[in-house]
Amino acid sequence: MPFNSTKRDTTDLPDVASGISAPGINATSTYGYLYFYSKMDLYFMRHGHTNYNDLGLCNDDPNQDVHLTEIGKEQAHSAALALRDVAFERILVSPLPRTFQTAAIINRFHSVPIEVHADLADIRTGFDGMPVSDYFAAITRDPLQMRVNGGESLLDHKQRVIRFIDWLKTQNDKTLLVVAHEETMRVVIAYFEGGIEDTHLRNIHVGNCEYRRYILA
Repeated sequence: MPFNSTKRDTTDLPDVASGISAPGINATSTYGYLYFYSKMDLYFMRHGHTNYNDLGLCNDDPNQDVHLTEIGKEQAHSAALALRDVAFERILVSPLPRTFQTAAIINRFHSVPIEVHADLADIRTGFDGMPVSDYFAAITRDPLQMRVNGGESLLDHKQRVIRFIDWLKTQNDKTLLVVAHEETMRVVIAYFEGGIEDTHLRNIHVGNCEYRRYILA
């Protein structure tokens, strides 16, 4: 999928003493997060830059040769340094190798289990190995609900990501890192920060190895 190579650290949390909201979180959500501060500390990250990013191609097949480039490895290393002092208990990744490759670099400082969760897979476009521009052209008539070539719609994918978040609520970890995809990150950002209509999901752009920090209630 299209990428933005600018890394942004958006890990600031609300200030408990002052009640100041974290960037991008409204006051109502802020107080909810404060109340559940001890529940789960979540870091969501997009994978590093890949050869398919360079080629502008879709990929949802884990058997294709899609891998981190040297730039992607450097991005992951920079993220690893930024997160080296976070006490992750596990790292969750999608079935696509680029997320595991990113997680493995970050995990050099943590040595925790890396586990695959199927619901974190990138959207199944039906255009694997084909230009992203062809995919967008094919769903122009109904970007939210159009399914092409046996793929899933944007709303199908959103439902899958929400199912993953609901599953997270059943876990007992205190601090987790999730390495996934830009399309997945869009749903996550809309879920936690609110105020984003489905029609505007793809207006959210997440750079390679950019991460966000949230508290899961």
